[in-house]
Amino acid sequence: MIRVNGAVQPWHGGTVADLVAGLGLSSRGIAVALDGDVVARSLWATTEVIEGAVVEVVTAAAGG
Repeated sequence: MIRVNGAVQPWHGGTVADLVAGLGLSSRGIAVALDGDVVARSLWATTEVIEGAVVEVVTAAAGG
């Protein structure tokens, strides 16, 4: 299990890129923090999300 934006979800292993794709999100306009540290987009494909991880996915919003 992992926690994504406060919700517990089953997780069978993979990378940040796998997680984003599994959530059905576009990689554009979002930022991902893994256990409190922002993960650079260039590292998504190689950064493993391990069991028990806390993930925050933030979507950019335009406006003012």
